[in-house]
Amino acid sequence: MLQSLRIRNLALLEEVALDFEEGFTAVTGETGAGKSILLGALALLAGERADKTIIRQGAPAAEAEAALFFTDSKRIDAVLASLDLPPCEDGLLILKRSVPREKAPRISVNGSLATLSALQQLGEHWVDFHGPSEPRRLLKESFQLKLLDLFGRADGALEVYQAKYSEWRGLVAEKDRIAHETKLAPDQIEFLQNQLARIDALDLTDAAIDTLERDFARMSRSQELIELSQALAGGLTGEDGVQTRIAALLREARQIENIDATSKPLADRLSSAAVELNDLGAEFSALSQELQFDPEQAEQLAAQMNTWLELKRKHGGELPVVLAARDEMRRRLEVQGDLEGTLARLERQMTDALRAAKKEAATLRSAREKAARELAKVAAKSIAQLGFKKADFSIRLVPLAELGPTGDCGAEFLFSPNVGEAPLPLNRVASSGELARVMLALKTVLADLDEVPLLVFDEVDANVGGEIGRVVGEKMAGIAKSHQVLCVTHLPQVAAQATCHLVVTKDQSKDRAVVTIEPIQASRKARVTEIARMLGDSKAKSALAHAEELLGK
Repeated sequence: MLQSLRIRNLALLEEVALDFEEGFTAVTGETGAGKSILLGALALLAGERADKTIIRQGAPAAEAEAALFFTDSKRIDAVLASLDLPPCEDGLLILKRSVPREKAPRISVNGSLATLSALQQLGEHWVDFHGPSEPRRLLKESFQLKLLDLFGRADGALEVYQAKYSEWRGLVAEKDRIAHETKLAPDQIEFLQNQLARIDALDLTDAAIDTLERDFARMSRSQELIELSQALAGGLTGEDGVQTRIAALLREARQIENIDATSKPLADRLSSAAVELNDLGAEFSALSQELQFDPEQAEQLAAQMNTWLELKRKHGGELPVVLAARDEMRRRLEVQGDLEGTLARLERQMTDALRAAKKEAATLRSAREKAARELAKVAAKSIAQLGFKKADFSIRLVPLAELGPTGDCGAEFLFSPNVGEAPLPLNRVASSGELARVMLALKTVLADLDEVPLLVFDEVDANVGGEIGRVVGEKMAGIAKSHQVLCVTHLPQVAAQATCHLVVTKDQSKDRAVVTIEPIQASRKARVTEIARMLGDSKAKSALAHAEELLGK
């Protein structure tokens, strides 16, 4: 849930710090007072793009900061981990975003710098916005199908189907590509064969390439390495080398040992050093012999290295890229060798894959048919509560001509607001007010399935009034039993049912307009006055009495 929100220099708002509670929070105020500023701050923290015009005039930057609390943070922590961001501490997710006028924007999540993309991905898990444009989405069949699958908990069946569908479509694309490939000319085939022969002449493993590059480097500077190795061998074991000098020193050490037996360990150590130096001299001498490449070996090594360098230049600097190019050349030659056979094999695989996809599509369709009956029943009941006493609502599955990404059928919501009229698709019968109420009814039904903790409603009660306004308020309160609800409303019947109440005001009495946001739920008088204002007159006795009645005890 949203625990706290701080906003600075956003539009006409200078600064406000708000604490939120669970349940239903209403946001009210005169038209144009600036209620959208509050929603704008939440949208910023959910990753919405913003430009400099949102910054309050004269201020260096607009800022928004929120603290969100999760009773079980495992799900959000998994998202944070995937984004390489710190996990929540004690269930708290801290989001900060600054939009400066001159500098680059700054975003932080739990104290760590983050990207706008990360903020957007996190936003999908903590807030869901429902604005005036939301009912228009209900006209799209794709959105209707999404709602149906949400109600029917069809995510698992849909994922299984989509995996089979993707497999089938991949085979179709492969067959089409091969079928439309131009048959290679003999000289092209010969060229590919020569290229493969050169590649296959190399041992293309990480260890072999490392050895090749090392040996080539040694050969390229072999004379220098030989001279250095021989110089070291001579310096260690030659006539005038260290070994000759250390032998004399060792004799002297043994003389000391004969005089003083306690010095024996020192003499032994010197003896060990003499042996080690002798071994080193022998190894450097052997290295100088090893580095003497014969002409044939040097030529072969140079040829292999030239081939490897050419492959890197042509196909890419990494071994996996070269190997992929080799495999592609082999595939092209294999296809050319048996083009008809390859197409026939792909056709058989396509048939099997299509059969498997159709089977999963049928399973998905069966689940949707059941969900459609159940959703239509409960949605119709909810719609009736919103003023459509004789309305008819149903869901029809529409067969598709061929399999698509979402199965073998679509969904079509049918609605008739009046008795005696056959239900028709929503885009043919519903006005904006009717759409808003149908959408609200569906949201009420689907609220328990939505895992996002904060639902923000922006004037979804537009074009609704009277007794239906009370029902809308009840719907909001019902959703708030399982979610935190923030609703911008102009209906007193809705605002009166909120457990928390924020009032947005705009003061233009001075040289500059100033917007303020204040919680008033702690003051019965303040709430009564605000509800009365929404009824038409905050000073009228009848409005005040009605406001008292709406608020109840």
